[in-house]
Amino acid sequence: MYVAAMSTPPSAESRPSLASPPAPDASGDLDPGTGAPPSLLRNRSYLLLMTGLTAESLGAGVALFAVPLVAYGLTGSVVQAGVVAAVGQVGALLATLPAGVVADRVDRRRLVVAAATVGALLWTTVAVAAGTGSLSAWHLAAVLFGASVVGALVDPATSGAFRSVVPVPQLPTALAAVQGRDAVASLLAGPIGGALYAVAHAVPLAGAAIGHAATAVCTWLVREPLNGDVAAARTTRPVAALREGLRFVWSVPLFRALLGLFVVINVAFGGLMVGINLELVRTGTAPLLIGLVDLAVGVGVLVGAVLAPRLVARVRAGLLVVAALGVLAAGAVVMAVLESYAAYLAVLPIALLLVPAVNAGLSGYAAAVTPPQLQGRLSSVLGLTGLAAGPLVPLVGSGLLDRCGLGTALAVLAGLLVVTVAVVSTVRPLWRVGTPDTWADDAVALAASGAVPGATAGVAPDEPGSSGPGR
Repeated sequence: MYVAAMSTPPSAESRPSLASPPAPDASGDLDPGTGAPPSLLRNRSYLLLMTGLTAESLGAGVALFAVPLVAYGLTGSVVQAGVVAAVGQVGALLATLPAGVVADRVDRRRLVVAAATVGALLWTTVAVAAGTGSLSAWHLAAVLFGASVVGALVDPATSGAFRSVVPVPQLPTALAAVQGRDAVASLLAGPIGGALYAVAHAVPLAGAAIGHAATAVCTWLVREPLNGDVAAARTTRPVAALREGLRFVWSVPLFRALLGLFVVINVAFGGLMVGINLELVRTGTAPLLIGLVDLAVGVGVLVGAVLAPRLVARVRAGLLVVAALGVLAAGAVVMAVLESYAAYLAVLPIALLLVPAVNAGLSGYAAAVTPPQLQGRLSSVLGLTGLAAGPLVPLVGSGLLDRCGLGTALAVLAGLLVVTVAVVSTVRPLWRVGTPDTWADDAVALAASGAVPGATAGVAPDEPGSSGPGR
């Protein structure tokens, strides 16, 4: 699990201006009684996308829980198991920037369906190989590599699709629901993965195939367009479009300041979790008990997701981010000092309690101030904070564990978290971000600054309804 708030921002092809009246729902209608968008529970397209992505999160969680165990069983080495996991992350790292350009230029429904179908086929091959005893470490690494490329294509496309069917006034609630969805998947993935792994090593690997298939089917059933007019985007050459996206992200001081810092946070906390899990594997801890560590993570994130909408609405982003990451760093220090299984189960839920609010707040802010034609590229560029850490996390976690032992590894990574949080607290643009009722002003100011391509001063970028395709 990556905790950096900016690692998975939502995207949109058609984002209504926050300065506008309440935005229409997917059908274009407001609730006649209140003038507000209908409940998300009545939004068919949103529910379909959430259903598919929930199935994918659960399936991937079950499979990825088993991957370190399978890799260790194939190699007999925690370092080589870490290398297998790292190779699997390289594909996403290489593909993520081109994927953002693709997501802004093609039909997102077809892209998600095609990519998710390929992902289902890849995970099916590794599950069959594991079931027949023919799986090798390099076969597993190759499938992880291919699956990470698929994920790099699906992520910005589904982010844009998701944001296309959710009205802006419901953005904080919807993003908190996404956090809750992932938390539920984390709650279930560990225990289910441990139980299924005990039955047969191939069974949890098949979970990822089922999850990808569900995403393909549910996305195909969404009736609303998941793109605006992509003809304009296609007039720009792909390399130029990529440069445009990079320039935009770099031109926003908050994005620029936090990109590198959240990579470090992801590496530190992710490496800490890898070290704990591999130590439990090496010492012969039962898979079901290892799964309970992931269950503890899920509990913290789920409770945090319930609290997130109110926290985002009432607490300024700077205070919320520093407080959340401070609690996370303090939890890492406690786990390093106590170094016991009971401490991991008790501390992890508390350490992660405020992380969903940070994810929802900063991700929502990023979507709110970014014009629709750049949302896919925004998602991919900011996604580098997680993806750049991906190959490093298992290498750092397994390498420190192998060379220094668990106690020293946890101490080093906890110290890194403390230092990074101290640096984050000095980022001035972060302290300027307010609660959601101020985001409209920030969107207009960003458009007036010249950072947004094609924006007009004083007008939120790419206001739908007056020009451009209807939804």
